Amino acid sequence: MAEFWAAIGKNIILMTAFTAWATAQILKTITAFWKHEKFKAERLVGAGGMPSSHTSLVVSLASAIGFHDGVDSPLFAVAVILASIVMYDAAGVRRAAGKQAKVLNKLMQELKAEHTVHDTRLKELLGHTPLEVLAGAVLGFFIAYLFSLYYK
Repeated sequence: MAEFWAAIGKNIILMTAFTAWATAQILKTITAFWKHEKFKAERLVGAGGMPSSHTSLVVSLASAIGFHDGVDSPLFAVAVILASIVMYDAAGVRRAAGKQAKVLNKLMQELKAEHTVHDTRLKELLGHTPLEVLAGAVLGFFIAYLFSLYYK
């Protein structure tokens, strides 16, 4: 088992992606604290917010593969396609779902006065603005670039 964890720790591409994700989550927690003046531990693992940790993860993964194996490698192509799908989903589909949840929560609150409705609140912070996705992409690329310089 120790050899397994040692091998994982030596996988620079995996460590790059994990570092980008963790950094984005920490930054997301800090920006949420700055915006709301309240610490929310959920921000350390939750979706939504600035910067996009999903984007940071997949862009750092694709960039690390590009730096390590070259941009002409088939694995880089797969990683870029994966990153594109994740970024589209974060700024498009999940953002739309979050907006719909916000409207539904407001409707539920207004109906509650007149009807018996179970207290079910939908999660509103699901997706990202284009700026949050861009910030995650820049962060992911920057971390992959730093890892590529340090671990050549």
